[in-house]
Amino acid sequence: MNFQPVLLPTDLLIFLLMACAAFFAFQASRHAPSREAWRRVGRQPVAMASAVVLLVFAVIGFLDSLHYRPQLPPGQNEQADAKAIYSSEVLSALDALLEPLRIQMEKTYSAPFARNSFQRETVELPGGGQARVYPRLGYGARHLQEGEKAWRDIARRLIWTPFPALAITGLLLIIAAARARRHPSAGWQDALQRILAGRTEFAWRSVLAVVFLASLLIAAGVALAPHYHMLGTDKVGQDVLYLSLKSIRTGLVIGTLTTLIMLPFAAALGIAAGYLGGWVDDAIQYLYTVLNSIPSVLLIAASVLMIQVAIDTHPQWFDTAAQRSDARLLALCVILGMTSWTGLCRLLRGETLKLRELEYVQAARSFGASTAQILRRHILPNVMHIVLITVALDFSSLVLAEAVLSYVGIGVDPGTVSFGTMINAARAELAREPVVWWSLAAAFGFMLTMVLAANLLADAVRDAFDPRRQMAR
Repeated sequence: MNFQPVLLPTDLLIFLLMACAAFFAFQASRHAPSREAWRRVGRQPVAMASAVVLLVFAVIGFLDSLHYRPQLPPGQNEQADAKAIYSSEVLSALDALLEPLRIQMEKTYSAPFARNSFQRETVELPGGGQARVYPRLGYGARHLQEGEKAWRDIARRLIWTPFPALAITGLLLIIAAARARRHPSAGWQDALQRILAGRTEFAWRSVLAVVFLASLLIAAGVALAPHYHMLGTDKVGQDVLYLSLKSIRTGLVIGTLTTLIMLPFAAALGIAAGYLGGWVDDAIQYLYTVLNSIPSVLLIAASVLMIQVAIDTHPQWFDTAAQRSDARLLALCVILGMTSWTGLCRLLRGETLKLRELEYVQAARSFGASTAQILRRHILPNVMHIVLITVALDFSSLVLAEAVLSYVGIGVDPGTVSFGTMINAARAELAREPVVWWSLAAAFGFMLTMVLAANLLADAVRDAFDPRRQMAR
């Protein structure tokens, strides 16, 4: 094996989160009210389009979580059967897929689809003397001959891109038609007509439209990215498209693992405070009131700085730079989780105060059911809609929080690529003349797409699971 698998702490937590999501989906499929609520989500075209977008981001984040250390080639004096030596650089499956973008680095800035550098350089003329010119890029558009139009080459490479997109969408359409047939004797033509007209129970039409657009963009990237810097390069010559795709995992880790960390605290303390009351309620209220009275930015900044001091003073804890960066990322998730559980705790406390006075809870108490049984069978299932809604709504706010914290210098490690670090690096570029706009635009565009999709899906989940909205209808 020419590589050594590496399991970072955040990778382990991501796999654990995927297992929890699979278990939750299995439990929801066995619970009739949950199935009906998710069917209501599936009927909404905007929600399903957003879910497909988030699924694409999740696949990218998963590929970027499969880490390994490549094997170094043997030296001249080493024997072929010598012990394998692995690189200290930790790569991922996404790095392997995007290897041309990762290794094809320019000297400095270059605009999207440019063939020349964005900055002038002094070169020696053949007849003597010097001149200030925009030199050709080392990798971007290097296949073009002098005088050859770039747009013609781009158009020629994009001609075939609709075909794989149509093939993928057509395969999905066949699967959708097979599921949309009301009974085995129903015709395929009727099923296809209902899908294209948007008259199916599941919003297949919006899913197919987003799948086609996503496949078209991926096919265009496969055709053009090895030959052009589609989103330009940054100050040190790295491809901005590569950095944007690498930032997706950081955003997903912050948005999901932070929720995984804070959820047990919020659920346990909120339900305990609402059901037990008395001094337990007073102590928990005092705890989250004190935390809320401290400005969250100051608390996070102080915690991050303490963690950073511990990491810097103990370099022997980490074998590679990736492990060091991952430790700070995990610490940031823990800190954000410990400072963001109070809102959900307060909501669960209020809902539990109402539930404990209902007839079925009092009946269970009068029949001798223990506190643990009442909490597990009657309280927790009836507050899960609040937990699910809050988790869905908090995802986008946590992604934005990472961007803000990294922008002010207290976020992820500088070696970790994120939307915040890209925006932080791009702020100095806005003062240039002409303006270097593509780094900021790429980070903002990817982050906006992720956050907007999460918000739209969260709205649909809230409408489907909130019983008060269902009663209002």
